[in-house]
Amino acid sequence: MRLDKFICDCTGLTRSQAGKSVRQGLVTINGEQIKQAARQVSDTDTVVMDGNELQLVGLRYFMLHKPAGFLCANDDPDHQTVFTLLDEPLIERLHTVGRLDLDTTGLLLLTDDGQWSHRLTSPKHHVPKTYRVWTADPIPTEAIRQFAEGIMLRGEKDPTKPAELTLVAENEALLTIHEGRYHQVKRMFAAIGNKVEQLHRERIGGLQLPDDLAEGEYRMLTSVELKMLNS
Repeated sequence: MRLDKFICDCTGLTRSQAGKSVRQGLVTINGEQIKQAARQVSDTDTVVMDGNELQLVGLRYFMLHKPAGFLCANDDPDHQTVFTLLDEPLIERLHTVGRLDLDTTGLLLLTDDGQWSHRLTSPKHHVPKTYRVWTADPIPTEAIRQFAEGIMLRGEKDPTKPAELTLVAENEALLTIHEGRYHQVKRMFAAIGNKVEQLHRERIGGLQLPDDLAEGEYRMLTSVELKMLNS
């Protein structure tokens, strides 16, 4: 790999910025000052720029316990984003796998692997997502059948795919959906004349939000958890 590309991949600098740093004598390979941006870098080389050793950042997979009030966007002038909760290098390369509304809490995945996130969010893969829902009015048992048959949402041409609703309490339920339409859970309850007061995502596929991951905390997915999502 060329030295300037290696620097770009490690730091997020542009190719021209990386080349300028090399020409300024800020880069060494194995202790030797290098001023040629085209110099090749191998896996065994130690590259230091401006006193900091550079290391390639591989593909990353995180889970975050999203609090309310944080937006699923890389940047927003009016709200804090979920990325302000992360302390990671090259954070601008990360993106959320799907979105949770500003007031929705729970399990959120983040990655820099575009193919992986596309597979998890693509409608054709039908990855199930389970939400805990609290509503303004009691949820009738009839809603179980309605959700299982599919709900016609306002402004849509086709009903939702069959969803599994489990009543937990008079105003509380677990809902598993297999698609990701805009504000889908809230719109499904609105369609049966109810209002979602609080929404929390507990599960994506086989991955459950851990009890020991507090709101606002995040961590890398384990190999076992990645297999749960990839199966």
